[in-house]
Amino acid sequence: MKTKILILCTGNSCRSQMAEGFLNTLSENIEAFSAGTKPAEQVNPFAIKAMNEVGIDLSSNKPEHTDAYINESFDYVITVCGNAQENCPVFLGDVKEQLHIGFDDPADATGTDEEIMSEFRRVRDEIERDFKKFYEERIKG
Repeated sequence: MKTKILILCTGNSCRSQMAEGFLNTLSENIEAFSAGTKPAEQVNPFAIKAMNEVGIDLSSNKPEHTDAYINESFDYVITVCGNAQENCPVFLGDVKEQLHIGFDDPADATGTDEEIMSEFRRVRDEIERDFKKFYEERIKG
């Protein structure tokens, strides 16, 4: 039976999308989804580019509202918002365990495209590291 995971943040355009991408490549036994409380119009192009660099294609993903999943059951709901100005979403659906694994929002990065891309890569690598650790400790165990 697959472990069902929902990743939540506000816009569902960067961190939650990247986490979903990594989780779905870690194991055939994981079914990951992502959503936000205020979904953006599209997945951030820098997030798509950063994930393409590691062989994960997010180009067909679309930000979704948390309401789309309210009637589903999940093994884990994980919030990924990072800074204190962000309100982490609360999921009121059926979930066995809620966790928080926070990351800086790379969409806040400023500067040249290369400087912004560098921030997306840094956060992408942290997401990969922390979700692999989550997988090893909580699911694969």
